[in-house]
Amino acid sequence: MRFNRMLLSATLVVVALVIQVTILARLQLPGAVPDLMLLTVLGLAMVYGHVAGAFVGFGAGLLADIAPPADHAAGRYALVLCVIGYLAGLIRPDNGQQLRSATGPMLVVVAAAIGSTLLYAGVGALVGDSEARHVGLSSLLFTAAVYDLILAPFTVPLIMWLARRSDNDPLGESQGSSGTDVGSGWLSTGTGLRTGAQRSGLRIRAARTRAARAGRIKGVKRL
Repeated sequence: MRFNRMLLSATLVVVALVIQVTILARLQLPGAVPDLMLLTVLGLAMVYGHVAGAFVGFGAGLLADIAPPADHAAGRYALVLCVIGYLAGLIRPDNGQQLRSATGPMLVVVAAAIGSTLLYAGVGALVGDSEARHVGLSSLLFTAAVYDLILAPFTVPLIMWLARRSDNDPLGESQGSSGTDVGSGWLSTGTGLRTGAQRSGLRIRAARTRAARAGRIKGVKRL
């Protein structure tokens, strides 16, 4: 991973962990807890790809495993987020064509919330942790999907926008100018960052300026 990717990923993961522990975990909501760490990994993985998504997921999960008040075996959540980050990164095509609506990202969030809960409970069953049985697995699955889906429009587009700005790669620029990146899909629901239209307007004005200069140069040559 590039240094700017590592720096941004580490910063976002630490901020997400602090908010997760100090605010979200203390809301006392029924069922699951809104998983900001999961949404952070999803946003970064859908920009950086499956390899970087797996590394970011493993690091974020390991940090959550050792941060208080964690009461489970270290490495359990790291495995979960590593798998989720890898799978989420697979939806990033290499040809620059991205999802155009909010339906795709919303389905990814729901699938990740349900998949991470099932995987976490499965790993816990292997090590003898029966906490999911006492709480109710069906309740955890439903509340995890609902909470993450509500929180996602306010976090995932921002994380993806920051990832593309810090990465500053040609793929991110071309996606921003055409307005077809994954983050732009959230705009149809009234949330997200409208940066694609601004970049497109700047490119159009630059093209018109170059055309005008070329016309003046040709006129001078004819004289």
